[in-house]
Amino acid sequence: MLIECNSLYGGIKSVPKEKLVLRPAACALIMRGATVLLLNTRSTGKYQLPGGGVETGERIEDALRREVREETGIEVEVERFLGFKEDFFYYDPWDEAYHSLLFFYACRPITFDLARDEQIEDGEAEKPQWITAESLWAEDFQSHGDRILAFLRPQQ
Repeated sequence: MLIECNSLYGGIKSVPKEKLVLRPAACALIMRGATVLLLNTRSTGKYQLPGGGVETGERIEDALRREVREETGIEVEVERFLGFKEDFFYYDPWDEAYHSLLFFYACRPITFDLARDEQIEDGEAEKPQWITAESLWAEDFQSHGDRILAFLRPQQ
């Protein structure tokens, strides 16, 4: 059985079901006034939310705080659960496919000094920066742009 996955570089990649790795992940929507904290995806230059994989035995909120710290250098308070998204994702550089379970959370920054690129402990994430939320389009994001914008602009 082949599963269609969204490719890092766009498009669809069909992979055998046996190749999929189950990967729960937590994503942080961190607001500061009218800005949101985003990272660049090194391979494509598109934006992504801070966050990443939940390790076996790790609580989701603990993983979220760890991932935010590793990718941005700041500490956050996890405020509330925003939503869930299932995804099938193919990571071209490693020829790996994931059945992702994405948990989105609203977070409040506790510290504000962003990490420099050489301090970031992630192969794909770089350039943490505060971006004006109103300037963003769904296409600016690596994935799930419509979903992220719905969290950012719930009244629109």
